Amino acid sequence: MSWWRFPKRILPDPAEEGRDYNGASCLSEKSPPWPAGRCCPVCGGQTFSSSKILWPELVRQWGLTAEEELWIEWQQGFHCTKCRSNLRSMTLAAAILNEMRLEGNFAALCQNSQALRDARILEINEAGSLTAYLRLIPGHKIVKYPEVDMQALPYADASWDCVVHSDCLEHIPCPVQALRECHRVLTPGGFLAFTVPLLVTRMTRRRDKLPACYHGGPNLRDESYRVITEYGADVWTQVIEAGFEEARIVALMYPASVAVTARRKSA
Repeated sequence: MSWWRFPKRILPDPAEEGRDYNGASCLSEKSPPWPAGRCCPVCGGQTFSSSKILWPELVRQWGLTAEEELWIEWQQGFHCTKCRSNLRSMTLAAAILNEMRLEGNFAALCQNSQALRDARILEINEAGSLTAYLRLIPGHKIVKYPEVDMQALPYADASWDCVVHSDCLEHIPCPVQALRECHRVLTPGGFLAFTVPLLVTRMTRRRDKLPACYHGGPNLRDESYRVITEYGADVWTQVIEAGFEEARIVALMYPASVAVTARRKSA
């Protein structure tokens, strides 16, 4: 699920986004800690830029410190100028490839890797820029929440090799139940890979008794974008509650962006 809105351009507008990231600053004087020479794990691109994502009301409702605000800006706005994948999509791609023990860029492997092309992959809501590449896989299926209830997936047990979702779980009324459903539909040895907007400086909290807060834009009031859970460093506990025996944290640019993976125990 996207809770930011990129302009529909192929290349960034320097007037809006600042200089391409090459060690110089983009959104602030503090540059994203992207290692020199590291390529985009989605497409192999080598130039990066940043877009302004957050708006004042969301910053206030979330209670972000200046440092946390910068992390979220990098997480959602730092992106590859070639494929437009932002940091959270790049992190999710790296996590999927890590689980499958594959080397190379995600876009090419979706076309050329037999392991990926043989996999049955369930994508719940669009996983950012990865959707376009996942669609190339014959066994891929994408469903939309809330049209398909993530808390009661309409699929048989052990019917998918991989379940993927990105920045979706925070909008689900019962996220542990949604994760239980992911566990149920996975084949033995199959894996889950997901991201949520995450602040490692905090613990997870629910917003049930707090004023309504929405992702997607300052004027959006779509209930499917309403934030139910704000995730912190204990995100992994929900994965264990859901029935997985272990959870892995994959960090591409810590602490700005991490992905979570978990495997269903092999038979």
